[in-house]
Formats: sequence, C-alpha cells, structure tokens
Amino acid sequence: MIGNVNVALRDSGPTTVASSTRTVTFAGQPGVTLPAGASIASDPVPFDVPPLADIAVSLYLPGETSPQSTGHGGSLQDVYVAPGNIGAEPSFTGFTANPAGQAYYFLTNVDVQNAQATGAVVAFGASITDGGASSSNANRRWPNDLAKRLFDAGMAIGVLNEGISGNNFFTDGGGEAGLNRFDRDALHQPGVKWVIVSDDAVNNLNSNTPSSAQDLIAAFQQLIARAHGADVKIVCSTLTPFHGTPFWTPAIETTREEVNAFVLSPSSGCDAVLDQARAVSDPTDPTSFLPAFNSGDNLHPNDAGLQAIADALDLNSLK
Repeated sequence: MIGNVNVALRDSGPTTVASSTRTVTFAGQPGVTLPAGASIASDPVPFDVPPLADIAVSLYLPGETSPQSTGHGGSLQDVYVAPGNIGAEPSFTGFTANPAGQAYYFLTNVDVQNAQATGAVVAFGASITDGGASSSNANRRWPNDLAKRLFDAGMAIGVLNEGISGNNFFTDGGGEAGLNRFDRDALHQPGVKWVIVSDDAVNNLNSNTPSSAQDLIAAFQQLIARAHGADVKIVCSTLTPFHGTPFWTPAIETTREEVNAFVLSPSSGCDAVLDQARAVSDPTDPTSFLPAFNSGDNLHPNDAGLQAIADALDLNSLK
C-alpha cells in the first residue's frame, strides 16, 4: 500500500529544493495498492528536470512493509527512511540512512519527456554497468559518464541504466537471467532506439562453471536478432579482462578472446561496438586491467576506468 508519493529536486543528502516538490498521483488519486508482483505507472507530473540533475522520490507507506520486499541493491545512492507521513517536507528529520544498505526501493523507472530527444539508449549489463566499484553518491557509473558526454555534445538522448550486479545471460540469481529480462528491461523501455549489451557474459565466464564461447556467441546473436526485430539498434561490448580473480584460467581467457573476436567481427550483426576491453586493458598485458583503471579486485573498473569505457563509445553510433 502506497499512501502518497512526492518528487522533488535533490539539494544534498536528505534535503530537497523546497519549491520543487510535486505530488504524484495514480488515476488522479494520491495513493494506490498493488498486488504482490504488480507494477503501476503514475500519472504524468508537471515537473521540470534540469539535465543531469538528481531527483528525490519519497514514498509514504502507511502499512508495515519491508524495504527489502522489492529493491535494487547496490544503488550506490543513499536512501533515507523516517517514520510518519513526511515525504513532502524539504528535509527529513529522525531518519535512518540505508537501513538495509544503499538500494533503490519500490521505484522501477522514471520517464522524462523531452520533445527534443531523439530517443533513449539502454545500458544493459551486470555490475560494471551498475557501477559496482564507483564512488557512492557521485554518479560515476559509466552510463552516467555517457549521459554527460551526450549532453556536452548537444545530443538529447536519454540514458537508461539497466545494469544488475551479478546478472548473467543464462541463470537467475543476480536478477532474472539476462536473456529472459532483455525484452522487459531493454526493448520495452519508452523511446528506446539503441541498446548497449555490456558485461553479463563476464559473469558467465568468471565462474567455476564457465560458459563456452559457442554459447555466449549464440546469446549475443539471439539478442541482436531480438533487437533488430523490435527495430532497435544494438551496440555490442567486448568483455573486460579479469586476470587475477579466483576463477580466471588460461582456458577461460581463450574463451573471452573468442567472444571478443566475434563482437569485433564485421559479420557479427552488431550495429556498433563499444570496445570496453581495449578501453581498460593494460596494453602490455591485455588479460589484465591497466593498473590505473583497476578498482583493486581485478574485475571492476574504478571511476577512471568507468570514464574510459564511456569515452570509448563513438557517439556517432547513436545517430
């Protein structure tokens, strides 16, 4: 049960810009009750969102509800929980920060309408896309960095981050398997024109049961066909290195290189390529991260590495 919802421009921490608060309604009503597993879109809200701004969405839950009932763990953004119906107040008091860790609770998407926009690009992947090792409360994930590049280039394109830490192509666990969630999380997004398929396959390889190159290439081919069938262009990413992790072996490295060779092949069917591997690898040892881009776990890029990934995309591929 959702009693009411408010949206505002975020100032800092739990504070919002007081004059910016707007009430969100559902079929004209302030609240709504959702059956388990269901979702709902609110009415449109007349609310100007400056480019690259943070917004705060506050939900009042009048009944006992676990914040872990639905959420996106590892959001790297602080969330504030406080007693009472205070979502419209510009500053929370008596709150607890991140009671179950940094996570986006309940809210799935925010759709921003822009008559000048040429479309939206979905970043689809796992923890590297999710920004797993990036700085908290800093918007340093590579999709954030890409959004800033697009803005600086004068390109009105929405960037939707659909990365889920732990996700892979074939099995549930870190969210629903990538092949199963692709239509919902990528192709069915409002305004989608492009999808960047990022790092799901890294998790299929960095495992004690690594997938074969044949299976991973077949997964890419399936996603390419499904995207083209929906009149959506697809940007394929090479797989970043992970030499130094417990699961790495020379045989798995060979598989990674075979998958990357497919992605880079002119006959892959990809509309463009984001060469993440080249962006973050050590030129003297392409099986490993460049030390300046390594977060320290040999698997995730740091802020500088994530910026290098965003910088590696040819923006002309989104035209």
